[in-house]
Amino acid sequence: MQNQISTATANRTATISTTIAKPLQLVGAFILGAVILYAAGFVNTSAVHNAAHDMRHSQGFPCH
Repeated sequence: MQNQISTATANRTATISTTIAKPLQLVGAFILGAVILYAAGFVNTSAVHNAAHDMRHSQGFPCH
């Protein structure tokens, strides 16, 4: 009986942590991508800046 209760508790805990982890991963990936995109736009190296600029235009994102 004790083993069944601890198994049910472990399954419930795993489900809750998976439910919370996925949205956090999505938000983290979005923030990281935005930081990389905007940081590349302000970098002094012209090759990186131009690559970021061209990618923004290819995605239809107006940047100026």
